[in-house]
Order: sequence, then C-alpha cells, then structure tokens
Amino acid sequence: MRVLIVNTSEKTGGAAVAANRLLDALNNNGVKAKMLVRDKESEQITVVGLGHSMLMQWRFLWERLVVYFHTLFSRQHLFDIDIANAGADITSLPEFKEADVVHLHWINQGMLSLKGIRKILECGKPVVWTMHDIWPATAICHLAFDCRRYASSCRYCRLLPGGGGDNDLACKVWRKKKAIYKQYDISFVACSKWLATEAKKSSLLTGHPVANIPNPIDTRIFCPGPRPLAARSAGLPTDKRIILFVSQRATNPYKGMDYLVEACRMLADKYPDMRQNTAVAILGGHSDEVADQLPFQSYPLGYVNDVKRIVDVYRAVDVFVLPSLSENLPNTIMEAMACGVPCVGFKVGGIPEMIDHQHNGYVAAVKDAADLANGLHWVLDEADRDALADSALRKVAISYSQHNVALKYIEVYNQAIAFKRYKI
Repeated sequence: MRVLIVNTSEKTGGAAVAANRLLDALNNNGVKAKMLVRDKESEQITVVGLGHSMLMQWRFLWERLVVYFHTLFSRQHLFDIDIANAGADITSLPEFKEADVVHLHWINQGMLSLKGIRKILECGKPVVWTMHDIWPATAICHLAFDCRRYASSCRYCRLLPGGGGDNDLACKVWRKKKAIYKQYDISFVACSKWLATEAKKSSLLTGHPVANIPNPIDTRIFCPGPRPLAARSAGLPTDKRIILFVSQRATNPYKGMDYLVEACRMLADKYPDMRQNTAVAILGGHSDEVADQLPFQSYPLGYVNDVKRIVDVYRAVDVFVLPSLSENLPNTIMEAMACGVPCVGFKVGGIPEMIDHQHNGYVAAVKDAADLANGLHWVLDEADRDALADSALRKVAISYSQHNVALKYIEVYNQAIAFKRYKI
C-alpha cells in the first residue's frame, strides 16, 4: 500500500510533528508512505516539497489579504481564520499519481484550497483526513471554544467584525465546503475522542465516518534518561525542582501562560520555600518575554527544534504543565509522559484523555489558577514520583506506540479502499 501524507509544514507546528511521526510509524510497519509539504525543512527522501517558493508565498499572502479585508483591516484574528481560497494543485505530481490513499492533515495557509481538495476527490482515490483541530468541521475557525453554530451552519461568526452576519464570510465558506463534502466521500480521523465527538456534531460531516486514532510517538527517542546529564546538556539546574512549560510561542494567550504565572504566585505566597527550591523552564519562542513575570527562577530556553535537546529538557524536569484553553491531543504531553514526566493541565479537549487524574498527573478545573497550583504542588510535594512516572510510561506504551497507531490507520485505509471499490 502506498500512502501520500499531505501537510503544510514538514516540522513546524504540532500537526507537522504528528504527521512526521505517522510517516515513520507507517514505514516501520509495512506501508510505503511519503509526505508532501509546502515547507520542506530536511533532506529526508520520504518528504517531498512543492517548490515554487514565490508562488507559495503569493498564495499565502492572497489568503491573508482576503481575510484582512473581511475583518475590516484588523490584525486581531488574522491568523485565527483560514478560508482555503488559494493553494496548490497536487494531482499532477508523481507522488500523488502513485498513491493508493491520499492522507490529508493540516493543509491551510496556502497549501491546499477548497478547489484543490475538490480536484483531489475528483480523481477517485480514497481520501483520509486527520483533523488536528476543528477546521475541517467548521467554516473558517480552528478553535470553536463555546460556539456550536457548526452543528447546523456557520454564520454570525465571532471572529468577524460585529459578530458577522447572516451571509458573512463564514457562511460563504461553509456553503463551499458543504458542496464538496456532500458530493464526495472522505474518511475523517480525529486525534482525540473529544474532537471526534465535536466533529460528529457538525452537519458538514453528516454521512462521513469519523474515527478516533491518537498520534504516535517513537519511544526509542522519547524515553527516560539520566537526569543530571540531561540537565547539564539543557542548561538547567540539578539542585531545584523544575516546572516545564512548552509552546511554539510562549506568549500565545490560548496556551495559558497567564494562568501559570498566577498559579506560581499563589504557590510562592503559600509555600515560601518554593522561591528557593523551585524553578520554571520555558521552551518556546518569545520565552524571554514572560520569564520575568514568574516568582521563581526562570530559564527561558527559546524555540528549539533539535529533538535531542528537547528530550534532554524533558528528562531534566520534575513536572510538565500545559494550562491551555483549547487542545486536541497535545504532542507535548505525550512527549513528557514518554520521558516519565508527570503532567498537569486543564480539563479541556483531549487533555483528560491523556492525563489520568492523580495517576500520571493532575487534571485541574478549566481557567482555575488555584487548582492548577494545587496540581503542581501535589505532583512536586505529595505524590509518589516513581509511581507517577511508571503510570505515564505505561499509558504511552499502551495508547501511543508507533505499532498500535499504524495498525489502526492501516485499518482505516483498507476500509476506505474497500468502500471505493464497492461504489465502483
């Protein structure tokens, strides 16, 4: 079986990391998989770039300009909206022609347009689409939060000026998606049970199968290791308990740094000794901009894409915290758990599926900094650290191993192929 994975980026962003890991998992389990990306960043022969950098840049800019116009020239939601009005035609590429299954992932920001997706479907190949957020089931948004308009039809969009209207940009994109989804068969996959449940509520996906398959992780790379050696390599202390926060951009408000800062201040006030024996490591872009807000010694590590250094950081810390306001199935929690690090996060999205409360970490009430502080204190000062680590490692081995995830996807591919043959 030949599978073509399609994703905007090869390595940047959570969807790219997950797609790349699936590429390895499939190739390690008997599938001939390749990956097609807009942004190729390595020399890996199984990853193919689109090329034509100027044309790709124009597609990206054209979509942003249209969004900018419809938001009345406001930058507030400029990158919260995708309308897929520009993208590449991949159907003439040899990698597409030789594929038995086309597997879409995160294809926004000039990678594929709705017109391009329609052309892929017109070719008659089975199409599987992994949802890394809610966008394939809505009109224009990646994070729906409390909005449920997509259950019937997107309009009056909160991301548009004045809350949009009855025939706003969201409504127009919705109609285009609806026309495509109604005419062609797509097998959707959600990385978390939470997202699968939400996606099934969308009237866009009526009649399409929605499976739940988590992202895989290579436990030969992400695994426990000697802490002192890892700490020295990562530039972190060995004489303090370390809380780790990771985000592609530390200042992203949806990742909840404000709640972590508040929780740490509560801990510092209630347990003064923590000011001396506890530190916070921040892995991600703009980390230096938030480090000074914390009451504990902080280590802004910046954006890192070297896997070995990332693993060293995980191995060097005592607890990983992700106070996100919206998440699907975060790779960062999976990575931390695979390294034996207990995790703390809010009860949102797929996080409660990953963190088993008070078994391999702590699930705090949403937007509750006090409960987040309770969770950090419980992991650092009350729980059995070895038991938490063992539980985390078992969870990863059972749920997220390359072999198990690959087998589940192979089943989805076979079902999609069989359905195509049946219809013919």
